Amino acid sequence: MYLHIGNDITVDMREVVGIFDVDNTTVSRLGKRFLPSAQKKGQIIYATEDLPKSFIITENKGNTYIYISSMSTQVLMRRSGDSLDFLGKER
Repeated sequence: MYLHIGNDITVDMREVVGIFDVDNTTVSRLGKRFLPSAQKKGQIIYATEDLPKSFIITENKGNTYIYISSMSTQVLMRRSGDSLDFLGKER
C-alpha cells in the first residue's frame, strides 16, 4: 500500500521508518542537525513548496530518504492507518 504525502508523491508503506513533526523534532540540538545533514547527503526529497510540517523517513535496500511534506503528522498517520485497515493489518 502507498501513502500519499503531497504533490502527487507517494511512498511505499513498507519502507516508512517514521513520520515526524518538523517543529517538534527540530527543537533539540541533535534534531537541528538532522535535516541539514541529510540535505548534504542528498537524501531529502521535497513533496511541497509550502511551509513544511512533517518529514517521512524511508529505507529501502540500505538507502535512506527523507520526504518533506506540508501535511501534518496527524493527516499522514490517519492516511497510513487507513492503508493498514485496508490491508487488514492491526496498528
